[in-house]
Amino acid sequence: MKRISTFIMVLACAFVSAQNINDVVRYSTDNTLGTARFQAMGGAFGALGGDMSSINVNPAGSAVFNYSLFSISGSNYNRNNDAFFGSNVRNTELNSVDLNQVGGVFVFKSSDSPWQKIALAFNYDMVQNFDNEFFAAGNTSQGIDNYFLNFADGQSLGPLRVQDGELIEDAYLDIGSNLGYGAQQAFLGFQAGLIEPTEDDDANTTYFSNANYSNVNQEYLQSTTGYNSKFTLNFAGQYQKNLYLGAALNFHTIIYDRLTLLEEDGYDQDSTVSFTTFDNFLHTEGYGFSFSVGGIAKLNENIRVGGSYQSPTWYELTDDIAQRINSNIAVSDIGFINFNVVNFFEEYRIKTPSKLTGSVAVIFGKDGLLSFDYGYQDMSQAELRPTTDPSFATENDFIASELGVVNSYRVGGEYRIEQISLRAGYRLEESPYENGDMVGDLTGYSGGIGYNFGGSRLDLAFNRTEQDVNEFLFDSGINSTALVNRINTHVTLGYTLKF
Repeated sequence: MKRISTFIMVLACAFVSAQNINDVVRYSTDNTLGTARFQAMGGAFGALGGDMSSINVNPAGSAVFNYSLFSISGSNYNRNNDAFFGSNVRNTELNSVDLNQVGGVFVFKSSDSPWQKIALAFNYDMVQNFDNEFFAAGNTSQGIDNYFLNFADGQSLGPLRVQDGELIEDAYLDIGSNLGYGAQQAFLGFQAGLIEPTEDDDANTTYFSNANYSNVNQEYLQSTTGYNSKFTLNFAGQYQKNLYLGAALNFHTIIYDRLTLLEEDGYDQDSTVSFTTFDNFLHTEGYGFSFSVGGIAKLNENIRVGGSYQSPTWYELTDDIAQRINSNIAVSDIGFINFNVVNFFEEYRIKTPSKLTGSVAVIFGKDGLLSFDYGYQDMSQAELRPTTDPSFATENDFIASELGVVNSYRVGGEYRIEQISLRAGYRLEESPYENGDMVGDLTGYSGGIGYNFGGSRLDLAFNRTEQDVNEFLFDSGINSTALVNRINTHVTLGYTLKF
């Protein structure tokens, strides 16, 4: 089929920005999966090092290696979501498999320099796997007509009409290009018959709903795919016997797709509208850059402390959006507005907040270890850019008021029995919102086992996290949410080869 598109400048979105606080939270959340050993111990490696994924927490960690090595890890992801909506609970389960970590380190030793070791490392890690899905179904007092009325309020009727000789898909794209995303949504509601002008006059700016109801039935599916990955170039060194210092350059890649499908019925018998469907598809892609520095100090043979700074990540992203809508009274050619008709938005930027991590570890010789990491990140410092965009400035004020400090705690331990290592970990990450009702705290438990063959090691990890999230079905006009209990379970198998 023919694919047609238009370009919508972000600055033109006078009524609403297609980018908002949800994007900031999504791309600021670091849920690095890492190697099987890293996951099994809850990611508490800031004072330990000696693992390829440890350089994501503290770049000094690569200098702890005594040998050059290569590491690779793959995971099975299980998403189990219970969505509470309209007094109903619906469960959705999804599985996917992916290669989540590949990396290596080259260690160079010196006998005649205070820098006893130099380490050069590269590593690819999956920061976030976006494969997920939830389904919500229930009865609500807020129909989809409210979404379109919110955008139509104050919008002149004239541009919402299809002109003589004009195709409806061309009218849809022209409105988006010239008047912005908000007017485009009002156009959809009007052409689908969900809203009507109070006066049949091109200058009219007020509208009413064609849908009569006290409650409606809604079925809503949200399916997401994609990833946020990080490729790290790392340099670290061991100074004398007790100090490790390191730095890293991080290159991020984002691919994110979100499909939402809404079906609505159950209107009153005298309602002109008897059913509505409204579907949206968002595609986001882009790249980012960050850097990190850190150090690890051995206070004695048993105790190590570490500290690291992770810079903000500067992302450059582009969005494109496709939509389709229908109802029993929609205009006959409404079907020509479909997923082959695409809106492209101007490139925008997101700056995520920096992060500080402090760590301590206790080493029990060759028998095992305990490790603890504390992380601090002020999410209110995140920004959508350019800040000169009025809609972004308004949203940034909202971000600053709604988001707050995220404190994170990670604890991990390992016990060795000859060639076998038994591991366990715990993780707690506070909500990024000042009001934790929107997104709850994330808690995680993990465990694993490893077998050392001498020149190589095989590791297996089980990692489970749980978090409650209130998902808005739409960003504007409707404030009903589905409370989704997310349980994510990862099983990771990793292999490490020394050389």
